[in-house]
Amino acid sequence: MELLDFYADWCGPCQMMKPTIEEFEKAHPEVKVKSVNIDEEEESAEKYGVSGIPCLVFLKDGEEVVREVGVMPLKKLEKLLEKANG
Repeated sequence: MELLDFYADWCGPCQMMKPTIEEFEKAHPEVKVKSVNIDEEEESAEKYGVSGIPCLVFLKDGEEVVREVGVMPLKKLEKLLEKANG
């Protein structure tokens, strides 16, 4: 399982999500977390059709299974992981 965290340095809500993402990483070492700066990696943002940030995309075997946009607490992020795991 992989989690793509699309963000930008200038995005306030993205900065608010940073500690939650770090907490999630510590609690779920089985999930590979990759932070993607949309200003530096425009191709990735386009490939995944990111139109709003923060945008969190769970991938299972390279395929998108769950996507959520916006700031959320750790509990909601963990619920998304459960949903992604099916």
